[in-house]
Amino acid sequence: MHISLILHGLLVGLAIAAPIGPIGILCIQRTLADGVLRGVVTGFGAATAHGLYAAIAGFGFAVIGDTLTGGQVALRLLGSGYLIYLALRIARAEPHIQAASGRGRGLLATYLSSFLVDITSPGTLLLFAAIFAGLGTTSAAGRYDATAFLALGVLVGSGLWWVILSNGVNLLRGRLDQTWLRWVNRFSALILLGFALFVLAGLR
Repeated sequence: MHISLILHGLLVGLAIAAPIGPIGILCIQRTLADGVLRGVVTGFGAATAHGLYAAIAGFGFAVIGDTLTGGQVALRLLGSGYLIYLALRIARAEPHIQAASGRGRGLLATYLSSFLVDITSPGTLLLFAAIFAGLGTTSAAGRYDATAFLALGVLVGSGLWWVILSNGVNLLRGRLDQTWLRWVNRFSALILLGFALFVLAGLR
């Protein structure tokens, strides 16, 4: 059961981290300028924020879950609707890379800079709430151990994406262009859309 929850969270973490947004651009820039390690550390700052927000959303549902039991269908509809909206936005996004370097700052400062960018974004918490509500996580209200393992999976999944991204960017030096970034975003949007359709299919 716990392994299943961790894998579930891992997929959510990958889906949320993969779109090339501000942190993704920063991770790519720092990888190109200063190497894989600095790119990975940049991503781990965001992964930590993702894990914390997953815990906040999950434990929040666990606390108030009894009052939400009668609204499971409405929550899933709202959650899937938001995921579809976000998937369309990500698919149409046009990420741009400009020269940037993290030289002159330590790894701790590199980590904290991306952590602070992500943790201060209210949209991240809203996204986790939408996914957890949409996938029926609220039905596990009161199971704090389940929420903890789910949040752990999100942390691992998000961290895994930044390792993949940094090493992929390093391998593709000189061949990284706008088309590559655009397809990463489209693939990410497809994953989020898949989540939304899975939720809608479960409402029948």
